Amino acid sequence: MGIRVKERETKILELLAKEKKLEVAALAQVLGVSSVTVRKDLDTLEEKGVLRREHGYALLKSEDDLSSRLAYHYACKGRIAKRAAALVADGETVMIESGSCCALLAEEICTSRRDVTIVTNSAFIAGFVRQKPHAHVVLLGGVYQNDAQVMVGPLVAQGAQGFFVNRLFIGTDGYTPRMGFTNSDHLRAQAVRDMAAQAGHVAVLTESEKFTRHGVVPLQLGGAVDLLVTDDGLPEESRLALGREGVEILTVAREGRL
Repeated sequence: MGIRVKERETKILELLAKEKKLEVAALAQVLGVSSVTVRKDLDTLEEKGVLRREHGYALLKSEDDLSSRLAYHYACKGRIAKRAAALVADGETVMIESGSCCALLAEEICTSRRDVTIVTNSAFIAGFVRQKPHAHVVLLGGVYQNDAQVMVGPLVAQGAQGFFVNRLFIGTDGYTPRMGFTNSDHLRAQAVRDMAAQAGHVAVLTESEKFTRHGVVPLQLGGAVDLLVTDDGLPEESRLALGREGVEILTVAREGRL
């Protein structure tokens, strides 16, 4: 995909995140391209499940839908994903848990790396990268959660036990210095723990705004998390707390182009 195409897609998602629904003609005017070009971009994004089309319009799905959450801070999440992908070598096997940053990481790996196998409990991620020529995905079984499009339950643990990888990449719903990283669903939190047990290292991928909130379920990963990839808006209190826990922090610019 050309750089110009990627920039247009990023701009489309940024605009939709603000407006929720936009006319194709208005998008074409803002982007300075023809309506035909915009429709091609929208077709690509619709195939990924990021948005949906109506006659003459593009619009986001429900904000509770993972595919719609990709649109929020899309460029920032893309930079986080690229920084994390730089840690992955050709030929490696990695585990990737559910989340919008994690989905973009999987896409970046399938685009920029060769012969990487992705082990995931996210049906969304498996579908998100399905058309990438270098996508090699092992989807762990389990009980399917419709909202997050993710597998949970004891079958996730059983499947994960067939692997031991160097690194697991996870998302988070928030963080507090007292409780650490948190999730909003106890079944998904347990799936993270089960996958973390099969990884040498655990990296968290998230935007800095997550450090102003928290989920209701502590992930309770102990000292397993040793890396955070986020943007440069990370609050100083969180930075200091993570430093005391021995977590390495890699940051990208919060603003700017992908």
